[in-house]
Amino acid sequence: MRHFLLLFFLIAFTYSSFGQKITDSVAKKAKEKRVEFRVMPYLSYNRNLEFMFGAIPMTMYKLNPADTISPKSLSGMTAIYTSNKSYVLALFNKWYLNEDKWRLKLFFFTGNQNSQFYVDDIDQPDFYDYGTKTTVLSLGAQRKIIGKFYGGLSYTYAHYNTVYEDDISPSSVSHSNAVVVNLLYDTRDAVYYPTKGYKIKLDWSSYPKFLDNELASNRISFQANKYIPNRDSKDVIAARLYGKFALGNVAFEQQSTIGGTDIRGYSQGKYRGSGLMDIQGEYRYNFAKKMGLVGFFGIATIYGSDTPSFDWKIYPGGGVGYRYNPFKKSKFNVGLDGAVGKGDWGVYFRIGEAF
Repeated sequence: MRHFLLLFFLIAFTYSSFGQKITDSVAKKAKEKRVEFRVMPYLSYNRNLEFMFGAIPMTMYKLNPADTISPKSLSGMTAIYTSNKSYVLALFNKWYLNEDKWRLKLFFFTGNQNSQFYVDDIDQPDFYDYGTKTTVLSLGAQRKIIGKFYGGLSYTYAHYNTVYEDDISPSSVSHSNAVVVNLLYDTRDAVYYPTKGYKIKLDWSSYPKFLDNELASNRISFQANKYIPNRDSKDVIAARLYGKFALGNVAFEQQSTIGGTDIRGYSQGKYRGSGLMDIQGEYRYNFAKKMGLVGFFGIATIYGSDTPSFDWKIYPGGGVGYRYNPFKKSKFNVGLDGAVGKGDWGVYFRIGEAF
């Protein structure tokens, strides 16, 4: 990602000229090593959580300034409150070490989500509210195996306390312990804003009984992202194929819901099931050095829904968005997307690209 120009000095240069160039080179490197810190305001809206506002302080930095191969590491915090009285506090970290041979992550989340889900097996099918207090801790590591292949292992603990409107379902307090084995093939030219290459990832998540899981299950997820430069490498065409497949008993909180990254345009949480598949594409148009626009469209389907009539239907979603890069030395965008789905819509604040 970072190319440093090596300056060769002729012996015939005077000592003062040589010293001045060394000083300039050191100053340039010191400037390159500087930690970049930004605080981004958060403002968004959807039909479920309503108005959302908060702040996202984050910083990008080199763990080892002498490592010119590893991408910059990223650390930050998200603090959000919504007008339907939900709240979120999250800490996120991505670390790149030893010439990108190691990739580490640490994520912590706590919050109370007042949301809704659709029920049709009653006299009056409708949306019903529920509230879930959630705490999640996840940590993991990936190691380069050979070439562009990585292998990794992570652990995620999650605790849920869910209460349903009108006792439509019994209240529940549960927790889960997941062990995730993953394989990654990564030929992207940048991890935060790729312009070419592939990212292909396979995850196997296991919730075994011996880790004190009430419902033993497994989940497989697969993603294949492709990035193609366009307009003399100023713009990017991005395509994504994604699938998440549950095996065994799946708790309500672990169900897959159409929305967010897969697919934008669904914010009510209506379409959820044991598994989800989607395909989507996005054009990233950069009309200025730090600003750009995106246009995107995709289709998704689900299976294993509590509402059988939702299974295997086609759910399209698409929209447009704005991007801005707050960092000086790194290409890392934040932005806002507006999207429309099947009988639904949403506005999304983005930290980084959708995929």
